[in-house]
Amino acid sequence: MIFDTIPVGQIDTNCYLIGDEKEGVCAVADPGGSPERVLAMIEQSGLELKMILLTHGHWDHVGAIPALLEKWPDLPVYAHEKELCPSDEPNPHYFFPRLPEKNQRTYGEGDTLPLGGLTLKVLHTPGHSAGSVVILAEDVMLCGDTLFAGTCGRCDLTGGDGETMLRSLKRLAELEGDYKVCPGHGALSTLDQERTGNSYMRMAVKWK
Repeated sequence: MIFDTIPVGQIDTNCYLIGDEKEGVCAVADPGGSPERVLAMIEQSGLELKMILLTHGHWDHVGAIPALLEKWPDLPVYAHEKELCPSDEPNPHYFFPRLPEKNQRTYGEGDTLPLGGLTLKVLHTPGHSAGSVVILAEDVMLCGDTLFAGTCGRCDLTGGDGETMLRSLKRLAELEGDYKVCPGHGALSTLDQERTGNSYMRMAVKWK
């Protein structure tokens, strides 16, 4: 599996590329801005972009999508249904505006997506937002703003909830094995490091 990351946008959102070099295909997760840098990362990979994956719909994770769709007009963009802007929502700042039907896809708990020979597994992990997800690809965990190195995402925005976050963190802590933790912002970590060194995750493990 090919894996790459760059910080993008106004607040250095981590944008990730994962791909299958044997099949020559890739996906981009959370293209939050700096479209020229995202496009360069894809070009340098030498892989064909097949999909965009969103861990959630906040503005700082989606900013480069228009540029990507300009280059690939039929590209599918995946997000949890609860991240999409409701039709009656007057302020979509914390939601992702729905795309045309040819682009918009939804995924949720237990869904899997094929990417060449890779299988991407989706876990619904609300807390930072109602439709936050974690994406597992082999030993990589794309965790958006659910889990950070040493901490977790804020829970005071629209759709956030502290107790729900603890349940999501507990679920991640109880996964079998170790993973490379790839958060929406900041340094990468490992799940084993977070199990032992993250006070929020340690609290979550004790949560009933």
